[in-house]
Amino acid sequence: RAFFGMGTCVIAKSKFSLSPPLHSGNSSGDFNHFPGDPEFGDIIQRAEQAIEGGVFPERISQGSSGSYFVKDSKGKILGVFKPKSEEPYGHLNPKWTKYFHKLCCPCCFGRGCLIPNQGYLSEVAASHVDTRLGLGVVPKTKAVYLVSETFHYNTIDRAKSRGKKYALEMVPKVGRHFHRVGLPPKLGSFQLFVEGYHEADYWLRRFEAEPLPENIRKQLQSQFERLVILDYVIRNTDRGNDNWLIKYEKSGEGEGEKVSCVCVCAIQIAAIDNGLAFPFKHPDEWRAYPFHWACLPQAKVPFSQETRELVLSRLSDMNFVQDLCEDLYEMFMADKGFDKTMFEKQMSVMRGQILNLSQALKDNKTPIQLVQMPRVVVERSRTGGQGRVVTLGTAFTQTFHCKRPFFSSW
Repeated sequence: RAFFGMGTCVIAKSKFSLSPPLHSGNSSGDFNHFPGDPEFGDIIQRAEQAIEGGVFPERISQGSSGSYFVKDSKGKILGVFKPKSEEPYGHLNPKWTKYFHKLCCPCCFGRGCLIPNQGYLSEVAASHVDTRLGLGVVPKTKAVYLVSETFHYNTIDRAKSRGKKYALEMVPKVGRHFHRVGLPPKLGSFQLFVEGYHEADYWLRRFEAEPLPENIRKQLQSQFERLVILDYVIRNTDRGNDNWLIKYEKSGEGEGEKVSCVCVCAIQIAAIDNGLAFPFKHPDEWRAYPFHWACLPQAKVPFSQETRELVLSRLSDMNFVQDLCEDLYEMFMADKGFDKTMFEKQMSVMRGQILNLSQALKDNKTPIQLVQMPRVVVERSRTGGQGRVVTLGTAFTQTFHCKRPFFSSW
């Protein structure tokens, strides 16, 4: 199981670009610059140096797409890289599961509410939403370019790479004119890795048999509520109890009469696998894609005052919401397949989720009551303002999405 480093995503809006680098070697270092986050940049540099030194990323066997453990020169795992071209329905996905899915069951192919091959953007955007809301449950995630022989390339790309290398060796004057000699860099999401986390299912079963101390139970509830807020805002369509993690560290042993009864950050949740979020409509075809955490006992407890104080003032401010949408616009528009109309639909769903969440927090509802609220879409009015200072009454139109999927659990 992949366990990831906790952190945030900070992206300078004016510098967010996904244009491929042009260079003469295999390294992607000419493009991966993170002036606002030198620590993350150093990690990527270590990964690039390891690849150049022959320590290649290792493909992860689990899942339905190509994802890789990226290591440093000593073999220590630094993070997980998910290339755009190897996503579940990407043209270079090395795993055949989704190919047979498409071939044998085309009527149920994919998630009809999601834009295909935007998983890496969804991962990065989820990290940014986590940062803006101050939740701290999403691992630090950024878009990077990496090159490795262990990535899945087509035959033509590999043949071109071999041919250019041969030309460079045999006719250096010709080879020096190539923009790139090695394999083409792959764009994808890079998420940091840490140890000590287990799948939520593991700890939740343990907690049933061995109840937590009250102070730790409250910590877990607070962390759980942050997970709920994240998933609901981004409308995650793939949140089971196997793709969010819990790290639990018991308080240290006391020495003599001195006993440490409080352990700072004794329990922590990591929300991973956020690549199937930001739908352009609410699920209304075959499946509902429910939040599986809604069945947990923690979902029956009203949101705490701590959680309300953390996010309610931001979520209730339409100017904050507009700023967030503009941040995401800067990210998504850098993708070659960006469609402004579809993006606006994605934001309409997100605004509706935020509107529902704000009301649920004001009404002291529980997470299970939150997911049972009528689904709302908040669309920008054609005559609405385009700037950052907006008002709901004049700039947006609220509608209810009444169509239900064929298989629905809510």
